[in-house]
Amino acid sequence: MQKTIKSPVRFAGVGLHSGKPANVTLRPAVAGHGIWFRRTDIRLGNAMVPALWSAVDRSPLCTRIQNDAGATVSTIEHLMAALAGCGIHNALIDIDGPEVPILDGSSAPFVRAILKCGLQVQSAPIRAIDILRPVEVSSGDATVRLVPNAVMEIAFEIDFADAAIGVQRKRLTMENGTFVRELCDCRTFCRQSDVDAMQSNGLALGGVAGENAVVFDGDAVVSPGGLRRRDEPVRHKMLDALGDLALAGGPVLGLYTGTRAGHSLTNTLLRKVFEDPANFRLVECDEVQASQLPGAGVHLMEIPEVA
Repeated sequence: MQKTIKSPVRFAGVGLHSGKPANVTLRPAVAGHGIWFRRTDIRLGNAMVPALWSAVDRSPLCTRIQNDAGATVSTIEHLMAALAGCGIHNALIDIDGPEVPILDGSSAPFVRAILKCGLQVQSAPIRAIDILRPVEVSSGDATVRLVPNAVMEIAFEIDFADAAIGVQRKRLTMENGTFVRELCDCRTFCRQSDVDAMQSNGLALGGVAGENAVVFDGDAVVSPGGLRRRDEPVRHKMLDALGDLALAGGPVLGLYTGTRAGHSLTNTLLRKVFEDPANFRLVECDEVQASQLPGAGVHLMEIPEVA
């Protein structure tokens, strides 16, 4: 059955790109509501922004959604991954600014607070998006695809010239709390040259190496404290992919494969999936299917201690 949170959960911090403070409150919502953001700082006009693939204003650096009135919320991917990874299907998210706080750069703070709060089982079945045939999109040397699979599975490959990152590959089935144990603590990362370029263009103003991002420079990890996991970068890309796939409007039953891909390309993939009804079907999950979804079997004690 669908789930929401038992009571409001609050977060405060600064946006990774804007550097501006923001306060976020996750609120319970009724069955069938889905995930919506509400810009509480907007007094006139439509402040409600749906967390859906069709509302994405594609950007290579983060996932940003926008409603018809122009209200936006950016850098939602880590929070969306936490909601999907904890099995939250319905929530109203109040936010008093245009960017979700980056916190520690991972999903772990969101996951910890959600699981401490607890989940409320609701009276409607989970509806999943079952992928029926392969769908693939590419841009340059980046490729993403979804193929039929009984459960949600994510595979990712990255390839960076920086020796400290290099080539990394990983594949995980998103069931039995895998997201919480294996991915939720992995932080956003970038190269020092990218940080310098972004900040010179008024971006990444809230980024602090070691505090909310992992920064690499050639064969060195610049961030104090180093890595949480040897392959933290590719794991974070998988975290991002789960958050971006959550914008499908329900759990995806399929194998997602990403090669050197980012937020924008994953959204292009979802748009291609939904443009042809022959690519997918909506299914009401039975007990077996529900037990294999990302949020099934999660437990607070499974969050890695390092996070």
